[in-house]
Amino acid sequence: MPRYKITIEYDGAYYVGWQRQPRGLSVQQAIEDALTALHLHPVEIVGAGRTDSGVHACGQVAHFDVERKWSCFHLTQALNSFLRDQRIAIIKTEEVSPDFHARFSAIARRYEYHIISRRAPLVLELGRAWQVYKPLDLEAMQKGAAHFLGFHDFSAFRDSQCQSQSAEKTMEIADLQEIRGRYIFTFKARSFLHHQVRNMVGTLKLIGEGRFVPDDIPRMLESKDRKQAGPTAPPDGLYFMEVIYPT
Repeated sequence: MPRYKITIEYDGAYYVGWQRQPRGLSVQQAIEDALTALHLHPVEIVGAGRTDSGVHACGQVAHFDVERKWSCFHLTQALNSFLRDQRIAIIKTEEVSPDFHARFSAIARRYEYHIISRRAPLVLELGRAWQVYKPLDLEAMQKGAAHFLGFHDFSAFRDSQCQSQSAEKTMEIADLQEIRGRYIFTFKARSFLHHQVRNMVGTLKLIGEGRFVPDDIPRMLESKDRKQAGPTAPPDGLYFMEVIYPT
């Protein structure tokens, strides 16, 4: 059976998250329903990572096996036709080797988080960024983010329901830029804990407000205590940007 890899974009505000849930429509279910309708037999897909309700994706990746061989162009077009009423788009389809695995073959994942500072309500960006009403201290947040780089136990930044066996991760990129009142946080690692990015951003935002200082981050990491770090940022501003595989 041929195996295909798809790169997916979606607006997470319309779904209960990536993974199938007992109640509500997930991104996974919407794509599986499209594939099943297209092939007239059940098709299961495997994603590179899970996203919560409200979290968006520009570069989620999944793989699946089907009995029929397709040209990648026509499979992309067919899937997007079935998904035309959804807030989901298949950006690219590739035929891959049978040993490719969307999750386990990945060597890194990249996320962005967007905060917008302005007094006026968000209109075009509503549901796509975390709005704050005062400027944040960019330099302080950048110094705080730098403490996340390298190998650490991120227990203080994991959700209590996280199922990962280990909280030890290596952060390759922890960057922050500001463009006309938009703060863009970028994080890259092989894998992330549940809510890790949102918990790091929630903490950095308090640094930007002066409620923490950058050197509080090492203390939080050392404590391994979730209560020592900042709150969980809302899902609206989080984007699953890219999954990286060996070349």
